[in-house]
Amino acid sequence: MGAAAIDVEGLEKRFGELAALSGISFAVPAGEVFGYLGPNGAGKSTTIKILSTLLAPSAGRARIAGHDVVREPAAVRRALALVFQDPSLDDRLTARENLALHCVIYAVPRAERPKRIDEALVTMDLTAYAGARVRTFSGGMRRRLEVARALLHRPRVFFLDEPTTGLDPQTRRSLWQRLRELRDETGLSIFMTTHYMEEAEQCDRVAIIDHGRIVAEGTPEALRRRAGADRVLLATDDDVRTAGELERAGYAPRATAAGLEFEVANAEAFLPHLANFPVPLKELKIRKPTLEDAFIALTGHAIRAEEAGARDVLRGAVRARRRT
Repeated sequence: MGAAAIDVEGLEKRFGELAALSGISFAVPAGEVFGYLGPNGAGKSTTIKILSTLLAPSAGRARIAGHDVVREPAAVRRALALVFQDPSLDDRLTARENLALHCVIYAVPRAERPKRIDEALVTMDLTAYAGARVRTFSGGMRRRLEVARALLHRPRVFFLDEPTTGLDPQTRRSLWQRLRELRDETGLSIFMTTHYMEEAEQCDRVAIIDHGRIVAEGTPEALRRRAGADRVLLATDDDVRTAGELERAGYAPRATAAGLEFEVANAEAFLPHLANFPVPLKELKIRKPTLEDAFIALTGHAIRAEEAGARDVLRGAVRARRRT
């Protein structure tokens, strides 16, 4: 296998006595959708800023498409695209004008610009709005236009910093469907930060970061398994007898108001055992561990939306003032 699209080893970032990143390491192969899951203040945006050459690391190394972010910043910038958490479009220009300006900034050959712009608009389903001013766009349309703009210079790595913050669930799902289609068509590597569990489920692999440290990494399924076993809830005509039957089978049922709850390693493998169960069943529910369960199990707490840093608080206040 060739070089990783993103290769990070022992990366650190300190601001005085504060350690924003404490020796993180990970690799993202070409064509992978990699999720970076953590609460506000965990170090997600700091990581992206270092990987995109906007911030110098205090220690460690990082390479993007084979280029060192410290020694080869120009090559790194040519190889990547970045969609920031905050909007970065000029809303006084049309969609096409925003894309044309990006082509100029990234020195896209003049003869190729019209074709690339048209292709990007088609990819993000914005052709019908090419001549409309961005100030008339919804939040979802603006985000799709930012993605279209990022594709114009043919990046190999695509960074998205909290790309769906503020979008409704339907728009969020639509955007991620298009991003996955784009990955499948072009082999683009996508690195996405998020604090949304359902968004992390869209990724091929996920790294959980907390307090500047990566505490776990793996596929969403593998991380869910680390949260514990499947839970089964049984309600029967005789829960006392049912409890005895389950205990004899090696399970440890716990009485609840809704019935008996117990853990099994694999709920699907357990279900056939109920076919000849001696007590009539009234209700059966299965709950599998979620990524949120995994996050709590691995970090000891839930995602801490309330622990946003001062910069996040200020950003929210500025947004509120703009809407008034």
